[in-house]
Amino acid sequence: MDGNGDAAQTGIRYPFGIPPEPGAWREVAEGVVWLRLPLPMKLDHVNVYLLDDGDSWTVVDTGLDTGRTRGMWEAALASFGRPVRRVVLTHHHPDHVGLAGWFQRDHGAETLASRTAWLLARMLTLDVQERPTPETIAFWRAAGMPAEMVEDRAAERPFNFADGVAPLPLGYTRLREGGTLHTGGRDWDVRLGGGHAPAHVTLWDRAGELVIGGDQMLPSISPNLGVYATEPEADPVADWLEACGRLSAHATPKQLVLPGHKLPFTGLPTRMRQLIDNHHGALGRLRAWLAEPRTAVECFPPLFKSTIGGAEYGLALAEAMAHCLHLWHAGEASRTRRADGAWLWRAV
Repeated sequence: MDGNGDAAQTGIRYPFGIPPEPGAWREVAEGVVWLRLPLPMKLDHVNVYLLDDGDSWTVVDTGLDTGRTRGMWEAALASFGRPVRRVVLTHHHPDHVGLAGWFQRDHGAETLASRTAWLLARMLTLDVQERPTPETIAFWRAAGMPAEMVEDRAAERPFNFADGVAPLPLGYTRLREGGTLHTGGRDWDVRLGGGHAPAHVTLWDRAGELVIGGDQMLPSISPNLGVYATEPEADPVADWLEACGRLSAHATPKQLVLPGHKLPFTGLPTRMRQLIDNHHGALGRLRAWLAEPRTAVECFPPLFKSTIGGAEYGLALAEAMAHCLHLWHAGEASRTRRADGAWLWRAV
């Protein structure tokens, strides 16, 4: 879902209007380098950052584990002429954690992450499935996925976390709420977000100049808030709204935010309000839509502004379930089980 509005009227600015080419880099602040890496999906890139520690680098996020991405990293590091000694992970998703194990195993780098992010990443790399699990199939049915689509997907090998993430060796350093990190010639406060990913690490420069936002603070797009079979009654929308409200207290207009996707930007207080309002608006549309009982899949129209294709279907299903569940947890919707296993949601 998109909640950006017109940048000229909102105070959001993009100091670096043209991103680096895939594999190329540019300095965005003293001691901070922005590298953009390709992704094989509609959102076709991820931003990673290198922080200059003098005789070495600290890397923030890594991109997917592909031959192309490894080659880009090797070329970049050869041009920099110094090793990577630490890798900071903002959260556990494959496009951010994909090469952490490679850096740790082949380059001797230390991995820093929140405990939840590291445990999830390591667990998921070890959980390889040749076919969707019965729990996943039941979850699809509960969301209202059409029976023929369930049948087709049940017969296919699903995307496995390990398909895009290098094996993670044992051992990491925990980043926790209220902690500090010195890197890139700066002292950073660690603050944890949530909603898009649990215990999502954000880093706040104590000088008030920079924020490393990962996917917690994106410009122009809102990150996916999804529910999956691993925790089928989770409420990531509540986690998101709480985290955005709490982190907003530290936002200032002059901070340069370094996001996981799209362009670095300023105007963080405005963007945080947009990110909160975006989901309140979606929930309002959903409540009206649920005047009649509907499955989560039937709730795509009020939640998304574009047609949902096959590539986006899984993320859309997860996000629709999240918003229906949020209304249910809040006592604003009821649900009843249909004969085919689908939940029918209705506003109360």
